[in-house]
Amino acid sequence: MTYETSQTPAPSAAGTQAVSSGSQPRWNKVPEVTAYFWIIKVLCTTVGETAADLLNEKAGLGLTGVSVLMSALLAVVLVVQFRTSAYRAGVYWLAVALISVIGTLISDNLTDNMGVPLETSTTVFAIILAIVFVVWYRRERTLSIHHIDSTSRESFYWLAVLFTFALGTAAGDLVSERMDLGYWLAALLFALAIAAVALAHFTLGLDAVWSFWIAYILTRPLGASIGDYLSQPTGDGGLGLGTVVTSALFLTVILGLVVYLSVTRKDVAEPQRTARHAA
Repeated sequence: MTYETSQTPAPSAAGTQAVSSGSQPRWNKVPEVTAYFWIIKVLCTTVGETAADLLNEKAGLGLTGVSVLMSALLAVVLVVQFRTSAYRAGVYWLAVALISVIGTLISDNLTDNMGVPLETSTTVFAIILAIVFVVWYRRERTLSIHHIDSTSRESFYWLAVLFTFALGTAAGDLVSERMDLGYWLAALLFALAIAAVALAHFTLGLDAVWSFWIAYILTRPLGASIGDYLSQPTGDGGLGLGTVVTSALFLTVILGLVVYLSVTRKDVAEPQRTARHAA
């Protein structure tokens, strides 16, 4: 599912000459929005839910210990991500997977350790995310994910991604608790909501940028519901696979897809792919 029509412009003859002379081109630093993008995104959100539970409960690190560890790992990966000159599937999706864990932990820390109501955290995260978008647009005059080609735009992009995970976690937990649907019904509800956004975009002309980010937020509770359904005990409405098996299963699938995309470059903009092969 592709949400935006503007593409990274093809390099001109002068641009090609500049690349051949050794200067660094400003390639888009994030993948094209394809079916692969959404599949891996949902898988990463599932891992974010189950991995956070695994490290918190099974490894005995506690929410604080897990938060410190994951934050340190994320900082290292983001440094590598910012220093790359173009999109690299392995680095990018590792950052997303770690942010999915961090987003879960932020919400869980506020709820479990600080006693902040889910209504409050959901509202606060929504406001913060809105502020990020407003500042991003005022600074760059665009929110297009097809042009994440500067340090400033990339910084806003990753801030937005972080708070979509935090918002999706809090809002998903709030809906699940208030409606008491159970895991698979909750997953179905969020899947239908994403389908409604896609339908509104393709048939009613809902703005491409907002369609993308709304769907991006909704994939977080969708993935979490799937992860809980697979990992939680049968007595609690799950399949009882456990967090270890569920995390390992989804990480394996993510790894396979990322390796495939790294080789085929199917999620890279065509001008970039052509220029890389020519080089």
